[in-house]
Amino acid sequence: MWLGPEEVLLANALWVTERANPFFLLQRRRGHGKGGGLTGLLVGTLDVVLDSSARVAPYRILHQTQDSQIYWVVACGSSRKEITKHWEWLENNLLQTLSIFDNEEDITTFVKGKIHGIIAEENKNQQPHGEEDPGKFKEAELKMRKQFGMPEVEKLVNYYSCSYWKGRVPRQGWLYLTVNHLCFYSFLLGKEVTLVVQWVDVIQLEKNATLLFPECIKVSTRDSELYFSMFLNINETFKLMEQLANIAMRQLLDNEGFLEDKSLPKPSKPLKNISALKRNLDARAKNDWYRATFRLPKDERLDGHTDCTLWTPFNKMHIPGQMFVSNNYICFASKAEEACHLIIPLREVAIVEKADSSSVLPRPLSISTKSKMTFLFANLKDRDFLVQRISDFLQKTPSKKSGGSGRTWKGNFSDNGCEEFPELASSSPPAVSPTSTLNNQLVSFCAGEVPTASQGLLKLFRRNSEELLGPKGAKEKMKEESWNIHFFEYGRGMCMYRTAKTRELVLKGIPENLRGELWLLFSGAWNEMVTFPGYYAELVEKSMGKYSLATEEIERDLHRSMPEHPAFQNELGIAALRRVLTAYAFRNPAIGYCQAMNIVTSVLLLYCNEEEAFWLLVALCERMLPDYYNSRVVGALVDQGIFEEFTRDYLPQLSEKMQELGVISTISLSWFLTLFLSVMPFESAVVIVDCFFYEGIKLILQVSLAILDANMEKLLNCCDEGEAMTVLGRYLDNVVNRQSVSPPIPHLHALLTSGDEPPLEVDIFELIKTSYEKFSNLRTDDIEQMRFKQRLKVIQSLEDTAKRSVVRAISGDIGFSMEELEELYMVFKAKHLMSCYWGSSRTAAAHRDQSLPYLEQYRIGLEQFRELFASLTPWSCGLHTPVLAGRMFRLLDENRDSLINFKEFVTGMSGMYHGDLTEKLKLLYKLHLPPALSSEEAESALEATSYFTEDITTEEEKGTSPQDYRYYLRMWAKEKNSKKETVKDLPKMNQEQFIELCKTLYNMFGEDPVEQELYHAIATVASLLLQIGEVGKKFSNRPMKKAEDCKLNNAQDAVSEEASPMSEHNQNSAAEQRSQIDPEERAFGDIQAGKTQQEKQTLGDGDGGEGPGSPIQLLSDDETKDDMSMSSYSMVSTGSLQCEDIADDTVLVGCEASSSAARYGSTIDTDWSISFEQVLASMLTETALVNYFEKKVDISLKIKEQKKVERQFSSSSDYELSSSVSG
Repeated sequence: MWLGPEEVLLANALWVTERANPFFLLQRRRGHGKGGGLTGLLVGTLDVVLDSSARVAPYRILHQTQDSQIYWVVACGSSRKEITKHWEWLENNLLQTLSIFDNEEDITTFVKGKIHGIIAEENKNQQPHGEEDPGKFKEAELKMRKQFGMPEVEKLVNYYSCSYWKGRVPRQGWLYLTVNHLCFYSFLLGKEVTLVVQWVDVIQLEKNATLLFPECIKVSTRDSELYFSMFLNINETFKLMEQLANIAMRQLLDNEGFLEDKSLPKPSKPLKNISALKRNLDARAKNDWYRATFRLPKDERLDGHTDCTLWTPFNKMHIPGQMFVSNNYICFASKAEEACHLIIPLREVAIVEKADSSSVLPRPLSISTKSKMTFLFANLKDRDFLVQRISDFLQKTPSKKSGGSGRTWKGNFSDNGCEEFPELASSSPPAVSPTSTLNNQLVSFCAGEVPTASQGLLKLFRRNSEELLGPKGAKEKMKEESWNIHFFEYGRGMCMYRTAKTRELVLKGIPENLRGELWLLFSGAWNEMVTFPGYYAELVEKSMGKYSLATEEIERDLHRSMPEHPAFQNELGIAALRRVLTAYAFRNPAIGYCQAMNIVTSVLLLYCNEEEAFWLLVALCERMLPDYYNSRVVGALVDQGIFEEFTRDYLPQLSEKMQELGVISTISLSWFLTLFLSVMPFESAVVIVDCFFYEGIKLILQVSLAILDANMEKLLNCCDEGEAMTVLGRYLDNVVNRQSVSPPIPHLHALLTSGDEPPLEVDIFELIKTSYEKFSNLRTDDIEQMRFKQRLKVIQSLEDTAKRSVVRAISGDIGFSMEELEELYMVFKAKHLMSCYWGSSRTAAAHRDQSLPYLEQYRIGLEQFRELFASLTPWSCGLHTPVLAGRMFRLLDENRDSLINFKEFVTGMSGMYHGDLTEKLKLLYKLHLPPALSSEEAESALEATSYFTEDITTEEEKGTSPQDYRYYLRMWAKEKNSKKETVKDLPKMNQEQFIELCKTLYNMFGEDPVEQELYHAIATVASLLLQIGEVGKKFSNRPMKKAEDCKLNNAQDAVSEEASPMSEHNQNSAAEQRSQIDPEERAFGDIQAGKTQQEKQTLGDGDGGEGPGSPIQLLSDDETKDDMSMSSYSMVSTGSLQCEDIADDTVLVGCEASSSAARYGSTIDTDWSISFEQVLASMLTETALVNYFEKKVDISLKIKEQKKVERQFSSSSDYELSSSVSG
């Protein structure tokens, strides 16, 4: 490539000049190419350690003038071919011009200008792809691709200098972190180390320090442990590795690959040596933290943040912290944890203005909301720029429509189109009469309208409890009053100041009248509901009447959702629950419906209307409890692993016992998935839900630890899991809420409380208080870090389970051992994943559907199968291998969706490796019949219809839509009733198909030690089969038996005369075989007699359908010379035939066939055919062929070779070629 001319002082240091003229030098790096000796080793080591560009470009061209000592590098090249091209251009275009100049400075100026012009022209022709990376980084990416053979679609994120510990010796080199791989390269004094690890194979990432490895990063895979140390910035490297491994886990979990965020703001100036991808990932990490901290919608993007102070009127102080600005929100977080958090939606902002600066209040900024709240920020470094950004975002913010969906906040929210909440009087009753509303709802239901719970079901179905008038009612009023005072001091609604005082009030319990309102605020669900007005109603309308597996499961569970509560003992509550769950399943089909969602949603509906309950469910499933409710409850398993870790740290004595009993895995899923709602009395569990919406998962883990701590002695004395579960069940069933004003609801676990002595009651508020006292040092940031670590373990564990399940399911039908099947599964899965992240377009293979059985989740297409076939097949056919692979793929692809699953893949492999000679030859025979031979050919070759009527009907059946359940039932019944295929079931082979079979056999023996014997054997067999086919054709043309017998005798005599080199045994076997096939030939003659003239059209060679060509095509020398095909006919004596006689234009036929055989250059003979029994009998006459097909081949060696190949991936040019074919 041409380079912008740069000055070089020492032209010959570490370089060797290979060509020279008066103005230019072509040089090669010492040690590159052959030889090099010690100097070459030292130079190579220096290049790696110092990250020299000479590693990638070992050739260069320098410009010089005779009297000057300064050289200018003008071009470099990675190969001699590339640099020679540049050298020749300079000689042809510049030498003559330069000789005219007198002044050397003019020469140099002219050369530099010319080179800059060439570079500018090249850059103009190259369309820029997105954001350009800095030059140094591009150079590093080029090195990475060249060193590890990565295609262009594999993007480098960052690279670091470090040491890899091989044994006790550190190897200094460079670590390259790409989107899908971790790569390391080192070259020290001739010792080369190359590592390539896929992120999807990483099962553990740790940063630790030991005596042997000072502050290192440990990367664990299933096969090895790798240690890297001596980083300049180990924290940055480790954080990036975590991010990339996390992206890989998400790909395994839900097929979400890495997609670059195009909406990120461009940097004002290019960042040195930082790629666009690295910047993208950094921004993604900040966005994730920002959204999680302030519970914002998942599409919110942080624009920037700055240090500032916030005036807090409740304590008359300026609190230092940071302001965060995004496209829809302004947020503030104090530096002192819990001092103050603030969220200001831009939709609520009325005025943003710069106040006057003073020594007390430098650079202040005032933000006023529509609800007359004013927030005063100060000490802003770049106030003008900040105001401009906020102003830009405000202009893009849509003005809120007053009235929204026509429904107000149950009398608690104001009706003036603003989200702020008016202060309630301490004795204010609910604005809507529960009784009248219920009557209205039931009237509308009876009138045939859709019943809609427009407020919490608890208000509609609350009994006239005496508790409201007693001491519990007074306590409830006091709580409401406390919250009203808090609202007065700290504000109400989304713009409330959230402080330690807010948490205290939450822990003391939220009043029932405010529960729905505060759940929406603390979870952030209110933001999403306001942003998407009418979204829920649209979903309900779209999902009405739609049937799916999710709706079936929902219907089954509706009446199991809090059946003891009166709200769910009638159609109003059940219908509301149905609509919310169905709408969510329709919104998020990846989750659909999961058991436990019904329990949580029923509780949400008690305190919120349907739309609010829906958005709370969205917040739970998609943000607060990520991956909890998917088909494999991955999120709950991840948090279960965190819980086990905390148990080891905080309750070490109990931890061992719990592991021994196996209790943690049982309890944690039921506790976490339902937020204790299924294991505690409702009145108590709802208090935990209050705290959960404020604190997040941290609260659930704290309470779980407190429960184990309270039962430690009893659990240590338990003998088995059942006893431990009973202890915990009794404890949880007696956790009571003495402050609840609702009448107690009978709990399903009450039967566990029976015993000799009445159990002690535990107050829920005391339990929560204890959990804060003992386990308050659990931090949300730490939990998120631990979630990543556990996610690696859980997903890889699930992948191992999937592998074992698949292998167990198919091991009975396949000849491979369990170990070999597991190895093949890993190779197959790696190929699928490679197609996912390197595919030019997202093919069907890339879409992994988690709802499918394990066997169907990983599938590969034709291109991936060809690559695996070429590296694993025992039938290596040289250049013919891709053709054979294509045929095998079509044979295995039973449902014709251009994808095969693992079972189909190993069935094909097993057919080549296992089974007796007959089974292997049967597979080879089928590979040369439709549908394997060629789908295009099958369509054009009308005569094949008489042979393959059965296949055509099965294809019609296979064409049934996969979505139709009857299709699966038919497939299942077919598998159950399928009988073993016999040789009699195989259709006959016509002449063109036989030619293709011969072509495959001739290509198959190229690398075999007994190659000559095999060629001779296959020539003999081919001649014999051609004669048999000719005899059969004569039978079909002469129906009279006498004439048939006469011809057969003549043919036999002719064969016996010509086949003199054959042994007597072979002659006898052939004669026996011919006598056995007489009935077959007669049957064949009957079939032939019924042929129409149309069916006798000629067949094209087509080369297995692999290339273009007309459907009906003549065979000629020119078309097939590269493929060793037999395209014309010549008479060759079988006795004189040797392997070298098999030329490009040779086909073997018998002497007697000369009259009816096609002449030189003529078409295929459509009356000719042979059966599988004839092929088998002919093959058995040749010992060399029998030995070849019965020879045992060890697939494990080929699998090891394939894994080595995977570490050195195909070059980018090869990849581009294959992707263009597949595209």
